[in-house]
Amino acid sequence: MGEMKLPADGASGRPAFGEYRGWKETLAGFIFPRRCPVCGGIVLPRGELICPGCVKKLSPVRQPVCMTCGKQLEGGMAEQCGDCMRHPKSFRRNFALLNYNDAARYSMAAVKYRNKREYLDFYGKAVCSRFGRQILRISPDVLVPVPIHSSRMRSRGYNQAELLAGRVGEQLGIPVCPGALRRLKKTLPQKELDPAQRLKNLQQAFAAGQLPEGVKTAMLVDDIYTTGSTLEACARILLSMGVKEVYGLTICIGRGA
Repeated sequence: MGEMKLPADGASGRPAFGEYRGWKETLAGFIFPRRCPVCGGIVLPRGELICPGCVKKLSPVRQPVCMTCGKQLEGGMAEQCGDCMRHPKSFRRNFALLNYNDAARYSMAAVKYRNKREYLDFYGKAVCSRFGRQILRISPDVLVPVPIHSSRMRSRGYNQAELLAGRVGEQLGIPVCPGALRRLKKTLPQKELDPAQRLKNLQQAFAAGQLPEGVKTAMLVDDIYTTGSTLEACARILLSMGVKEVYGLTICIGRGA
């Protein structure tokens, strides 16, 4: 993967981030230079999606990982983190690309609050390069982005999870179903709540939407896995809609999630 240095386990085998992307995209890159998702500066050399030096500021999730939430484990023989052992999850497994360090926090905030949607080009390709083969083996019928509240959609103009799902779906040939779930209300801050309160806080926040007939396996897509309560609440709704297996895919995960 060249300068990327992201772990290659489960890689899709597709060309990485310096591949030729067609003359139209190349021309557009000269007219509108691509900005780095970490430092925000113009990416050099042209044609890359991130500065070679800045990629080293990101912290890829490395093995061993929790086989449920995808969090990096600190060693030992356990297959699950303490949280997943104490609080079993309804989803089968979440795939997380990065530890949520300062560089990732800045980048995710830029995507959500400063309209840096182009940064998702990098993260979409990185996710597919890292997890593409594993996702295709699971063969989800649809990708389901975690919805945001309508007021946030109006003010922001986009749902970053839906944009990420679109990029992943296009590269892996998996349809995206943004209408599968609906967000009914905003939720209180989660930081000061215990796990049971976090889940209760979200249980009434989401509702079933519409799924195509015959969907048996769905993959939820979101930008950040923090406590896992959001993914859990959404997974429960999908299972209540007749989905048999639910997986997750996130860009970042907190070490203390």
